[in-house]
Amino acid sequence: MWFTYILRCADNSYYIGHTNALAARLTQHNSRRASRWTATRLPIELVYKEAHLTERQAIKREKQIKKWSRKKKQSLINGDLTLLKCLSKTKH
Repeated sequence: MWFTYILRCADNSYYIGHTNALAARLTQHNSRRASRWTATRLPIELVYKEAHLTERQAIKREKQIKKWSRKKKQSLINGDLTLLKCLSKTKH
């Protein structure tokens, strides 16, 4: 099982990643061993995750979400599918 995940950093920025060991990856982020971005923005909070059968699917989804606006990411995190669809139809 692979996961695409979103972290909220202390500075309120988002970090999007993928892994097949979510708990271990979160430990790495919190111990400053996962990425430069999160290492300087601790603490982090897992705010969204979704499971995928393959790494390829997880990477594809990660790349997709990284291109989204902040509003669209927030809609996904909040589970607001109506707003997410609306934002997908318009340029922001």
